[in-house]
Amino acid sequence: MDSPYYPKRIKASTRKESSHSLKEVIETMLKVYRIQGKYEETFVSAHWEQIMGKPIAARTQKVYVHQQKLFLQLNSAPLKKELMMAKQKMIDLINQHAKTDLIKDVVFL
Repeated sequence: MDSPYYPKRIKASTRKESSHSLKEVIETMLKVYRIQGKYEETFVSAHWEQIMGKPIAARTQKVYVHQQKLFLQLNSAPLKKELMMAKQKMIDLINQHAKTDLIKDVVFL
C-alpha cells in the first residue's frame, strides 16, 4: 500500500556486490602476508600419510620441505633404498597432490 505519508521501503541486499569467496580471501591473505610458500611447504608434512600411504608413513621419522627440497628421515634402510630408486616418481606424486610444482628434489637424511 503506497501512501504519500510513508516512503517506499526498498529491500536492501545483505550481500555486497563486491563480495568474494572464502577461498579467494584466504589466498589473497597468504599472498599479502607473504606466507604462501610456507603454507605450501607444510602441505607435504600434513598430508604425508595420504600421499605415500600408511606403510611408508609409519617408517618415516621426519618430513619437512625447505626451498623446494623434501627432506626425509626414515628408520628403514631398505625403504630408503627403494625410495631413492623411485625419487622422480615420488616427486611427481607429491606435486600431483599439491597441484603445483612444490618439490624439485628429495634429500634423504
